[in-house]
Amino acid sequence: MLNYDVLVVGAGPAGSSAARFAARNGLKTLLIEKRPDIGSPVRCGEGVSKAWMPEVDLKPQDHWISDEVKGARIYGPSETKPIMLTAETAGNEVGYVIERDKFDKYMAALAASEGADVWVKSPALSVIKDEDGKVSGAVIRHNGEMVPVHAKMVIAADGFESEFGRWAGLKSLILAKNDIISAIEYRMVGVDSDMDYTDFYLGSVAPAGYIWVFPKGPHEANVGIGVTISKMKDRWDVRNYLDNWIKAHPGYNKGKIIQVITGGVSVNRVKDKMSMPGLLTVGDAARLIDPITGGGIANGLISGKYAAEVAKKAIDANDFSETMMKNYDIMVKNKFERKHLRNWYAKEKLATLSDDTMDKLVDVISDVKIKDISVEEILKAVQLKYPELVEQLEDLI
Repeated sequence: MLNYDVLVVGAGPAGSSAARFAARNGLKTLLIEKRPDIGSPVRCGEGVSKAWMPEVDLKPQDHWISDEVKGARIYGPSETKPIMLTAETAGNEVGYVIERDKFDKYMAALAASEGADVWVKSPALSVIKDEDGKVSGAVIRHNGEMVPVHAKMVIAADGFESEFGRWAGLKSLILAKNDIISAIEYRMVGVDSDMDYTDFYLGSVAPAGYIWVFPKGPHEANVGIGVTISKMKDRWDVRNYLDNWIKAHPGYNKGKIIQVITGGVSVNRVKDKMSMPGLLTVGDAARLIDPITGGGIANGLISGKYAAEVAKKAIDANDFSETMMKNYDIMVKNKFERKHLRNWYAKEKLATLSDDTMDKLVDVISDVKIKDISVEEILKAVQLKYPELVEQLEDLI
């Protein structure tokens, strides 16, 4: 039997952040990852902004940055004049295009450098609870053996398909079809992407979602799509939408695909409850994906830091009650809830717009200087310049 202060399940960005700050706070910490290679397989568009990095004491490193962009361009269905945004105003997915596998390994290395133990190819198989029902560890398969690991606090960072919280008895949020995005991405070479911008394409080319182009280097880019599953008739629809868009764009149709990534993303409102005695959930496991962008790296790292802070407080006070754990829920909600709720409503409304209305919306906003890509700023611009669209969007203003 092994004993730790904190056990972190999952070594993605959120888990590594939690382990890093827990160890920095003087807690004996174990970070486990079920796969043999942290960061693989890559399941991410690989775009991140710069603004949030100081909050989690993260300094950009050349080895995990493929490209630094000037900003983003958002195209309507007609693909005429785009909305132009600087990297500073374009949200949490614009600034750097990263090598996600290298980024994840770097984050795990930061956790290790702070003193956390790291186990790979070590899945959690079951939850350990004490007689009062508090989560107090996990049984882990490590080096071919079943190893009980007891911990004063457990942080679940096991991603979109998170099982640990459900095993522990934390009520799972049943997602509606409109709150799940099915995504596919091609890494392509020999394409005519612009290294200065990440590009986004809206409308019926990606129903209730968008197509993205993230430049990775000269004539190389991640070209992907996310489509709400409520708009899909069969599992091949998302690939067909992307293939059709590529065929219609010679600069990409001439390229070659060297990697294919698929996955699902939750795009719901912030959960009411992300904790229970002895257990906190972070990142994708806590459903902290931005409903508009589908991005979650920044939110994962920030929530991981918050979880480490609450774990430290709970251990110091020897208090693992619902009341203590609720401190984490409050921190997360104060940080993300208002923005996620607004973006969720915007997502729902945008899914109902015709291509013609979407084009008008993009056309209006492209002529307005927006200081922030927040939904509030966009709606103010519409109200100011194109009031006839306000009626369609009035429930968001």
